Amino acid sequence: MTMMVPSTLLRRALVLDALASGGTGVLTAAGAGILARLCNLPEPLLAYGGLSLLPFAAIVGLLARRDVLPAAIVWAVIAYNALWSIDSIVLLLSGWIAPNAFGYVFVIGQALVVAVLAECQYMGLSRSRAVASAVAA
Repeated sequence: MTMMVPSTLLRRALVLDALASGGTGVLTAAGAGILARLCNLPEPLLAYGGLSLLPFAAIVGLLARRDVLPAAIVWAVIAYNALWSIDSIVLLLSGWIAPNAFGYVFVIGQALVVAVLAECQYMGLSRSRAVASAVAA
């Protein structure tokens, strides 16, 4: 497995992702009823979506604290973020939900923030330095 020393950009993008995901997860899960009424979005979608962010935020936060990271795990975080952004837009285009104007702003806004985080993580990954890892025989 390729290990690397994370660049400052990657570390900061991971920390920001953990904080944003954790905060959004707590607020969305706890306020799903209110947000559902404001956005005309299904309450279970918001509640479960928010809850799904909590373990992700914890994992990304732990990654951000490490001195050396496995590149494959960073790629997985980037892919998860990209998929979240794409799925958010697909959800709007699918007709499965019928949000109001505020709901569109909410879904598109969070998709854009997550896409920017994924891009920053990708750029940070490309700036990170690979390190030799000892393979146990």
